[in-house]
Amino acid sequence: MGTDQTSANLTQRVASAYARSETRLEELAPSAERAPRRLHDAMRHSLLTAGKRVRPILTVLTAEACGAESGPALTPGCAIEMIHAASLILDDLPAMDDASLRRGRPTSHAMFGVDTAMLAAIGLMNHAFDVVAAADDLSDGQKTKITAALAASIGSEGLVAGQEEDLHGLDETLPREKALEVMHRRKTGALFSAACRIGAIVADAPYAHAEALHEFGMRLGHAFQTLDDVLDASATLETAGKDVGNDVGKPTLVAFHGLEAARAAAFAQRDAAISMLPSTCHATLSAYADLLVTTLMKRHEANAEGA
Repeated sequence: MGTDQTSANLTQRVASAYARSETRLEELAPSAERAPRRLHDAMRHSLLTAGKRVRPILTVLTAEACGAESGPALTPGCAIEMIHAASLILDDLPAMDDASLRRGRPTSHAMFGVDTAMLAAIGLMNHAFDVVAAADDLSDGQKTKITAALAASIGSEGLVAGQEEDLHGLDETLPREKALEVMHRRKTGALFSAACRIGAIVADAPYAHAEALHEFGMRLGHAFQTLDDVLDASATLETAGKDVGNDVGKPTLVAFHGLEAARAAAFAQRDAAISMLPSTCHATLSAYADLLVTTLMKRHEANAEGA
């Protein structure tokens, strides 16, 4: 284990991780020249459309903060991005949010039809496991742990559980705010926490550090989802690059308490996430958490000024 690298050059490091993620995703994506071409086109359409790449960046930064070289973290970080892209395809389907635009481009089902879009989502989720299995810079033990982390992040207590609750209601056995937190931890926090845990796995970090980083990712994902709900309520289609107003009638902090209270909650959730970080990897990841939340908040403020 090495000590955490300085966060003074964080912007440069984030930009580097972003660029490397884009290159690696292009390398890992199925070729559009291979049959079935329509399916592979649909997978590439959703995966390679420019996004924030928060999950691979978080994987790389966590591995670095834990004292490892970032190279081996890149492929599993991109695997998480494949799962995220698959989840967006499913989010946008007519049976869910019925969205027409994602990242400034037509959604998968708008381009390729519902049938192919569903198959593309399945293809991307399975391809994520394939690229981890094929990674030659990870040990067999690391691959096993990474595979388990990915599977847990998707399953019926992870990503798909959060989607189910978003569609059909929160857990009524819990107080309303606690139930909403649980949904956010599943819907968004699950992949954030997987990114942090996998970064720790790549670095062979101690179990206690991996657990703390898992909780940091969960809480940061909670903050991210809260701000996404704020943007959904305040942005326009043009400024968001995707359909907005999808959360009308759904359980969100904005619906419960209004925009300003949700904004304040997002900052509190960020601070709670940072409080979980081990001291040896605090500087980089706390700075990135702050950068991520601040950037999203500025987008909301720009939307509010333009309203």
